[in-house]
Amino acid sequence: MASNIKKVDNVRVDALNTFAKEFGDEATCCVCAPGRVNLIGEHTDYNEGFVLPMALPLVTVIAGKPNGTNKCVIISTNESITTVSKIEFDVSNRESIKPGEPKWANYMKGCMVNFPVPIPGFNAVVVSSVPMGSGLSSSAALEVATYTFLEALTGTEAKDPRDKALACQKAEHDFANVPCGIMDQFISVMGKEDHALLIDCRDLSVTHVPMDQFHDHVFLITNSNSPHKLSTSAYRERRDACFEAAQKLGKKSLRDVTLDEVETLKQQGAPQIMLKRVTHVINENARTLAATSAFQSGDYTKVGQLMNESHDSLRDNYNVSSPELDALVNAARKVQGVRGSRLTGAGFGGCTITFVLKTAVDEVIKSINESYSGKASFYIATPSGGARKLDCKR
Repeated sequence: MASNIKKVDNVRVDALNTFAKEFGDEATCCVCAPGRVNLIGEHTDYNEGFVLPMALPLVTVIAGKPNGTNKCVIISTNESITTVSKIEFDVSNRESIKPGEPKWANYMKGCMVNFPVPIPGFNAVVVSSVPMGSGLSSSAALEVATYTFLEALTGTEAKDPRDKALACQKAEHDFANVPCGIMDQFISVMGKEDHALLIDCRDLSVTHVPMDQFHDHVFLITNSNSPHKLSTSAYRERRDACFEAAQKLGKKSLRDVTLDEVETLKQQGAPQIMLKRVTHVINENARTLAATSAFQSGDYTKVGQLMNESHDSLRDNYNVSSPELDALVNAARKVQGVRGSRLTGAGFGGCTITFVLKTAVDEVIKSINESYSGKASFYIATPSGGARKLDCKR
């Protein structure tokens, strides 16, 4: 059976108990921010396209308290992201805060530097149930949790949730050197229970899409436990090919490019790899809008077809799948009751998402366990809420 996802309240209590143990005091601020799974719309966000993620019940929790100094002392209990569990730095001059080791702290540092008002010194503990390197956006969960913690600590909240998400995105650009799009931060900030979030990455408008109407279907996340290895250079290569193609056509982004114009690129002598990247993005945008409509109308056969097409394009045109992800998808698709299955996230490892009848979940897990050479983990995903404050009572 699929693993039970550790409940948010259990992660909250872990963080509060760890804070009391490490600092000999009770936390006065406690917040969480979720990871996400993307239903469809991969590698479209930095091309000003469309994405359809949903927030997960997997969260990063930060519990803490002002300490009356200019020092921040942060303890992370997430063994999978750090060999150094404790960091300290001065926030009296935030311009002096620079990226460094341990790498997980850079996401937090970037958010502190981007926060609009002075920050008091504090003690804090970070605990997360979002698996690292899985493509479920543990980095955005940490960034958004940090920003939400600073809001609670200072009493200064972002007037527009988009500003909060963009500040967290900037932290990842500047302090982690990852030129990510806006999807992960947006859904972590603005996720809504029982809804996915259609994001227009050009004008930053959002539409909450109800996801509570298909009681006989579920989303099954399968973690390959092969950490996604999409290096910064591989990510940039794909992003830059898209930007260059748009420039060749005199367009602002691939959002404005049609399939007919791919032929124009071909006539201009564009390399085959560029044509494949562009074709994926154009079709993926169309698939994302079509899938949103199919969810809304209850056409789940169509949803599955579009998810399958998305994976095949990510594998063949964008070249971001992996043998592990393909094996998981192929094993799932063999099972009757599976509507569709695809990789989710940037690719090269991480997770797949399968839209499947509840009655077929056990058979999917059996099929994967019998054929997959690695050790997969399984989660039933439900659309959950975005970043929020939590009770500080243990």
